Amino acid sequence: MSTILPTLAGANVIYGMGMLEMGISISYDQMIFDTEIIRMAKRAVKGMEVNEETLAMDVIKKIGPAGTYLAEKHTRDFMRTESSQAQLFDRTMFETWEKNGSTDVRERAKEEARYRLKNHKVPPLDPQVASKLKSIIADTEEEFKEMRQPR
Repeated sequence: MSTILPTLAGANVIYGMGMLEMGISISYDQMIFDTEIIRMAKRAVKGMEVNEETLAMDVIKKIGPAGTYLAEKHTRDFMRTESSQAQLFDRTMFETWEKNGSTDVRERAKEEARYRLKNHKVPPLDPQVASKLKSIIADTEEEFKEMRQPR
């Protein structure tokens, strides 16, 4: 609820990712889990586009009320883009889940956190941004020096 309500309200910052114990500690596993929930909430709030192509009236007329839409190319195409595609939650059949190691969401979050910590490459900072940051730091240091001067 602490994710979906701000998302529904249009917030562009969701606070508390990875926080445990009221923010006293941070868990990388929890951060991965929270990222998944926020991504799903953002997808839900995005809604679905309604137009001639997405309505697919021609497919509805072709299939009729007793048919199945699962075999239709239109269904497969839009199912991939319009439904929430969980990356952390395993929605496979039970037998497939068992065959793939029977991992739970916590284990998958821990594995993803370790992978990201090991493999993440920080992109270089834009030179103009770096210059501006250096300027802000220099100005701030100068202000602190002035504040420490005895009067």
